[in-house]
Amino acid sequence: MQPQLDFSVSLRLPSMAITSPRHRNTPKMADQEPLSLASTFPNPPPFWKDFTPDRVARIEELRSAFAGGASEQVFSPIRIPGLPEELTNLQPPPEPSDGRWRVFGDQYMLDDKLPTLEEQGITNLPTTGLSDSKDAKHYDRAFELKKLVKSLLLNFLELSGALSRNPAHAEDKIQDLRTLFINIHHILNEYRPHQARESAIAMMQTHLEKTRSETSAIRTQVDKARAVLAGLGNLGELEVDADEGADETEDQTEKMRIDREMALWAATDAQFA
Repeated sequence: MQPQLDFSVSLRLPSMAITSPRHRNTPKMADQEPLSLASTFPNPPPFWKDFTPDRVARIEELRSAFAGGASEQVFSPIRIPGLPEELTNLQPPPEPSDGRWRVFGDQYMLDDKLPTLEEQGITNLPTTGLSDSKDAKHYDRAFELKKLVKSLLLNFLELSGALSRNPAHAEDKIQDLRTLFINIHHILNEYRPHQARESAIAMMQTHLEKTRSETSAIRTQVDKARAVLAGLGNLGELEVDADEGADETEDQTEKMRIDREMALWAATDAQFA
């Protein structure tokens, strides 16, 4: 039997605060943010109330004045520095300085990379099980997934036994299962770049095969059209040949008739001579 892995470390995920759906966070807006922004269909952000007709007219006047005084060409919408606080939400937010922003309660990054388990405060079980002589970056993920699944089944069996004997002592096993699930999910997420490349390759291959089949079908139709045109040309030549043959037949018939008449007149002259 495979020895049991010891996952008795108590772990906690860092809590994520729900912030504004805009690309920036201000103290005024942070106080107005409802918790419903983390839902699937959140309510409109609270700063929509700032877009009153008089404020929109004021911001347009300031933009026109700022654009008229600018020496270089500016693109709309224009960011005006030093706006009053009541007009701050009427212009686009600045670019995130740290490359991070929140939308509907979820955090996004310009450099979208998968954070390590250590950065999230989670024990990385595959790397802790490797020897010092091996490179942790080049371990066999499929083999590690099999080991984690076996450990998951074993810990679930032990959790069932703990619940049957003393449910109060099952918290450690629940934490072990949580750590195992997070590690399995993290290894699967490490395959996402490979999956994206393979999906792009398959999509481009499908597009290439479709283009080739369409090109082949077009060439087949072109060959058929050329064959039809060649057949029509041959029909025209046959009609010309038939007309010429008919003219020659009429000439021969007329010549034979004249020869017959001349022979008849010659016989008549010989009879009465």
